[in-house]
Amino acid sequence: MPLPDAYDDDADADADEAFQQEPISKRSRGVALGLCAFGGIFGLHRFYVEKPKTGIAMLFTVGGCFVWWLYDLVLLAAGEFRDSDDLPLRNWGVSKSSFEQHRLVGRAEQRVNELEEQFEGLRQQFNDLAERVDFAERMLAQHREAPRPQLPRGS
Repeated sequence: MPLPDAYDDDADADADEAFQQEPISKRSRGVALGLCAFGGIFGLHRFYVEKPKTGIAMLFTVGGCFVWWLYDLVLLAAGEFRDSDDLPLRNWGVSKSSFEQHRLVGRAEQRVNELEEQFEGLRQQFNDLAERVDFAERMLAQHREAPRPQLPRGS
């Protein structure tokens, strides 16, 4: 007697692959769960996942008299809560997108280059000033060492 499809290992493997290959939200499940646990009755987790309309509704209904808040808390803990793009929140960690990292690195690199240029300009000005001070010191030293002419004394 063949096994029903529900007990087939291949069917479970296919379901696991489909579950793993489903696109997931860029938002952190851990952050959303923390926001829901400590500020869920005010809809903070809904604002985090870019659902401001339902966040405002939770704010005014005090988490739907705590029922809506509890429902969202269970969904977040189970990994079934979805963001505004209808993608499930499954990742616990917070990760930045490569675009944001590249943009920040690009701006930081640009700022470092600007600071290096300013520093080089200041260094050049300092060297010019040092040369002028050295020249002035040499001129003063020559002036001190030069013999002074004697004025004739009146009789």
